[in-house]
Amino acid sequence: MIENSSRRLRLVEMTPRAMSALAAGDTAAASAEAGITLPEHFVGDDLRGLWHHRAKLHETAPDRPQGRVWAVVSEPEGTVVGHGGFHGPTDDEGTIEISYSVDPSARRQGWGKVIATELLHRAADEGATTVRASVAPDNTASLAVINALGFHRTGEQWDEEDGHELVFERPTPNRP
Repeated sequence: MIENSSRRLRLVEMTPRAMSALAAGDTAAASAEAGITLPEHFVGDDLRGLWHHRAKLHETAPDRPQGRVWAVVSEPEGTVVGHGGFHGPTDDEGTIEISYSVDPSARRQGWGKVIATELLHRAADEGATTVRASVAPDNTASLAVINALGFHRTGEQWDEEDGHELVFERPTPNRP
């Protein structure tokens, strides 16, 4: 159990089998594999490609951070409020990219910041020195989270799946 400010959360690592079930739109099979009840948000059209990509990455190098994704469970309620993980491996400069999503029913409650903060610490645990986040210019909630956590804009890019994104980076923190 992790306590982050006033929030208590438990992270459940998603297996390649659970991610593959989510990519196929099968929430029941993914939930059974993960051992928790995953929300329908996890099989939205905008996330299926992510699950497919992450499952393949995780299978190629399960001991590396690439493809790792955790379901975020609010405790003591036991409700899945979102997920977060790493897009790929740490690059040659020590940078790793994070991504996260908050279930619509849990938005505007501070979960985005809690999830992103935990990912910053996990990135440091994985040996990364810099954390990157790519955010759509109209995603005001994620832009607020990234700003609150001290990320600085370093550029922009075009992502084949997500379109135009602003790119932000910050150093990894020391874990308290």
